[in-house]
Amino acid sequence: MSYVEMPGAKVPIRMWADPATVEEGAMQQLRNVATLPWIKGLAVMPDVHYGKGATVGSVIAMHGAVCPAAVGVDIGCGMSAVKTSLTANDLPGDLSRLRSKIEQAIPVGRGMHDEAVDPGRMHGFATAGWADFWGRFDGVADSVKFRQERATKQMGTLGSGNHFIEFCLDESDSVWLMLHSGSRNIGKELADHHIGQAQKLPHNQGLIDRDLAVFIADTPQMAAYRNDLFWAQEYAKYNRAIMMALFQDVVRKEFKKARVTFDEVISCHHNYVAEERYEGMDLLVTRKGAIRAGSGDFGIIPGSMGTGSYIVKGLGNEASFNSASHGAGRRMSRNAAKRRFSTRDLEEQTRGVECRKDSGVVDEIPAAYKPIEQVIDQQRDLVEVVAKLKQVICVKG
Repeated sequence: MSYVEMPGAKVPIRMWADPATVEEGAMQQLRNVATLPWIKGLAVMPDVHYGKGATVGSVIAMHGAVCPAAVGVDIGCGMSAVKTSLTANDLPGDLSRLRSKIEQAIPVGRGMHDEAVDPGRMHGFATAGWADFWGRFDGVADSVKFRQERATKQMGTLGSGNHFIEFCLDESDSVWLMLHSGSRNIGKELADHHIGQAQKLPHNQGLIDRDLAVFIADTPQMAAYRNDLFWAQEYAKYNRAIMMALFQDVVRKEFKKARVTFDEVISCHHNYVAEERYEGMDLLVTRKGAIRAGSGDFGIIPGSMGTGSYIVKGLGNEASFNSASHGAGRRMSRNAAKRRFSTRDLEEQTRGVECRKDSGVVDEIPAAYKPIEQVIDQQRDLVEVVAKLKQVICVKG
């Protein structure tokens, strides 16, 4: 489909979704965003749904301003995936051992490594810039500096919620490794600090929604936020890279005879800010629950833990600010899913997938998400499908 244009106060709202299917809370958030004095464009992805602070599945382009709540608290959250030389024929009948080995190598939930991971000892990990990255920690907000030890030990860990690690098969039965995570607790604390700072500024007092408080260009508050934001985005990228290296190491050890090789890793943020230029203007583009889909850009659009995912290539549609959806998108809240579904439902909907099937992950049940095939179909003018994956192992946080 192409987009539907809805009226907005300062800019039209371009929607790659049927407005009639979007809950009123999300629509009101979008209308509120469109009132911001600094906004130059707003694109809405087919996985759109109500989110804390700002709508999930929104792409907000502003000139000279950025809204920290629109980025969200998991700064730099995103996906990584890599194709391997393994095929379905290489897999054992019982995948529980492999799942266990993954969980042993990569801490999940609130877990962290006993000691910080040394990337210099990791197979194929590019360490250029690593020392400089940690050296810049001295420049982040004072309120989080006491978290440095935790941040080093959480580097290379999954987290919880909708984060996951998966072992997948494509339609040719090739094995892919895939994972979803972000900037862990350090990203959240930096986000919370700056959202609080923005809400105190005088220019934000008359906004229709206090969650839309912004920093504006050429102010010390904006400079401080940009510094911490870009550092946290880099943390998230390194976090996924280390997890992927640990994941690959597990696979090498478990499939020694196969002498596994790996293609180049695909990696993309989907909660972040980028400096981009449109119609001759330098803009700050915030993607909350959206990936960059510039012409030729590879991206990852996951479904739920029982459905599957897509590897895509961007078509460079500037109407969407070169963006696409970040996943299937929730169609009901976590609490609603817990009320509606049981562990028996979860077992039924994840049949054939080696994964947790307990009450702790019922809120991640596939039926709580929109159908991924429909979401992909609604953005055929944004991306082309490169590969369709189906998970056989899913590790949840």
